[in-house]
Amino acid sequence: MFQQKTASPTTTLRMAPGSRSFSPLGQLRDLQSDPLNWLTALRAKHGDVARTRVFIWTSYLVAHPDGIKHVLQENYTNYHKGFLYEFLKPVVGTGLLTSEDGFWKRQRRIAQPAFHRKTLASLVTTMTGETTDMLDRWHRAAEDERPLDVLSEFMALTLEIVSKTMLTTDVSEETDTVRDSVVVLRDHVGYRAFHVFTLPERFPTPRNMRFHRALRAVDRIVYRMIERRRRGEVQADDLLSMLLNARDEETGEGMDDKQLRDEVMTVFLAGHETTANALSFAVYLVSQHPDVEERVTAEVDAALSGRTPAFEDVPSLPYTRMVVEETLRLYPPAYAFARRALEDDEVLGYRVPKDAGVLISPWVTHRHPDLWHQPERFDPERFAPERANGRPRFAYLPFGGGPRQCIGNEFAIMELVLVLATIAQRFRLRLAPGHAVEPEPVITLRPKGGLPMTVTARS
Repeated sequence: MFQQKTASPTTTLRMAPGSRSFSPLGQLRDLQSDPLNWLTALRAKHGDVARTRVFIWTSYLVAHPDGIKHVLQENYTNYHKGFLYEFLKPVVGTGLLTSEDGFWKRQRRIAQPAFHRKTLASLVTTMTGETTDMLDRWHRAAEDERPLDVLSEFMALTLEIVSKTMLTTDVSEETDTVRDSVVVLRDHVGYRAFHVFTLPERFPTPRNMRFHRALRAVDRIVYRMIERRRRGEVQADDLLSMLLNARDEETGEGMDDKQLRDEVMTVFLAGHETTANALSFAVYLVSQHPDVEERVTAEVDAALSGRTPAFEDVPSLPYTRMVVEETLRLYPPAYAFARRALEDDEVLGYRVPKDAGVLISPWVTHRHPDLWHQPERFDPERFAPERANGRPRFAYLPFGGGPRQCIGNEFAIMELVLVLATIAQRFRLRLAPGHAVEPEPVITLRPKGGLPMTVTARS
């Protein structure tokens, strides 16, 4: 049963409720120590629009679908990406993730064809081929009965998939360099986002020096990739080619190498780690629920009869897709994101002043007790059509929403379904004894300390 709340008409806008803090740091320590519980408690205590202060920044957590719809869709032009995205800019520059207004619209329009259904269909062979290669390597681990860190396995897998599908580039010889560098970049951005009092990146602290080394390593690979395209050494109908060949409608100018680099870095980060994290949580959840595991394997066996899945098979795997969608509900990789109000606004009857931050947390909204029955329970059947009908659109937003919804959402869902189905054909996974799975919120949500699992080949 879905309950929707709407603000009652009012002539005088109210101030949103919030926690008082006499500390000059506001709720910074709560955010640093346990951001997931802090966000959850903020909504539970103060409601669907809750005011908070983190150091000098006042922000409003908006947790109800009606308010989220207003911010992300109905009045989205009043909201730019929040201050947290400034920490990403040294890594991704002004790519799709961080750019705004007309420039963002231009970049989105150029990139959109790479994610059309017809284009996605041509990418399936690469996805399943890379997955099959990974599973071939798993047989030795199965024979030795030794645990695998499936998070690391999925990081390498999704890096290869995004490189070969979006960029038509084989990075297998440099996978370790890219993967290790991305980890350093991700951790550095996460640290700076949660620690206000840090020296700027131009200071040669050990942390900053590791960051710059990692950034140089990835930049070297990316710029070499662009240079080879400029010289005509690689011909491909992929996202990088679309970006390289695009021309401004007014000036006729194309993108320079720096802008191409920013978009490639955005693809690397947004299309690689988030999918690996989601896959990790998916195989963990399936392993903990034998009834779900049996339904997935039965569906996969019936639909595929032992052959490698193709694009046309995706509609024949509805329960596997429900497992993916429920995983993204419980463990959304983008567990929170921020906006900044350009002008005064009203959200669910409360005033949101100019320059205030607005926090939207899929983690919180996906656990909203008015929207989800037993929200902490893993139940893929929530996404059966008969149960999903009538659910507010913005009650579920693992990829954001509105015009700035993640451009790769269908790509990611298809990849998750196909990889999960291919694994289910050949292996059963079990959590390594003694390992407790705990979500770790940094820039994205990942299993803390990796995810060691034993793999057993299906007979």
